[in-house]
Amino acid sequence: MDSIVAVEEIDGDFDGRVVFTCEHASAELPEPWTWPGEDRWLVDTHWASDIGAAAFTRRAAQLMNAPAVLSRFSRLLVDPNRPLDSDTLFRESAEGRTVHLNEALLEAERSRRIDRFYLPYHAAVSAMVGKSRGDTVFAIHTFTDNYEGEARALEIGVLFDHDEEPAYQLVRHLEAAGFHVAANAPWSGKAGLAYSPVRHAREFGRCALEIEARQDLIVDDAFAARLAEALTSFFS
Repeated sequence: MDSIVAVEEIDGDFDGRVVFTCEHASAELPEPWTWPGEDRWLVDTHWASDIGAAAFTRRAAQLMNAPAVLSRFSRLLVDPNRPLDSDTLFRESAEGRTVHLNEALLEAERSRRIDRFYLPYHAAVSAMVGKSRGDTVFAIHTFTDNYEGEARALEIGVLFDHDEEPAYQLVRHLEAAGFHVAANAPWSGKAGLAYSPVRHAREFGRCALEIEARQDLIVDDAFAARLAEALTSFFS
């Protein structure tokens, strides 16, 4: 298993409070995988990656001198923010259209992708969280402002499963900083959609939080700077 292909690792202060993860950082298909011609429309969309998430993860990690792990493969190849038994581990449709990359996958191909990307990603996160003395595994994700025709006004979602108190502390902190925030929106961590941070937080007895930032906002430098500063003050 080649974790160098699967992940980007950022070094940082392992005595700090947080380890960042970014499960949907890339839209890349590492060789020998390539996009089928019918799937080219997916490449620059939120289906292939969380737009703006990687750049924001690097910004926040640098500002806080925090360690981080980012994926180097598209979520459509295999989704590291899903358990192995999830029906969207290999997404088969998007916006009512077939994802040909994942059409009629044989078990051998599923296992190949899991071994090459999914397992090394989680091994890297596990190693980094285990090395850290921090109290929080913090995943950074983004969401589209228009999901299959549904416009979204929300700016930031804070996802959690069992860690309700710190999640609502963060919600209140971000609200005080002027952001439009909601807990477990536009997805819910209680529905398993914060799988990766919850998995690794539980492994080491840490808190698990996931942030969802709206994509059209997080790519704006001023908004990203405000959010990174707000997170820094929260964890200081």
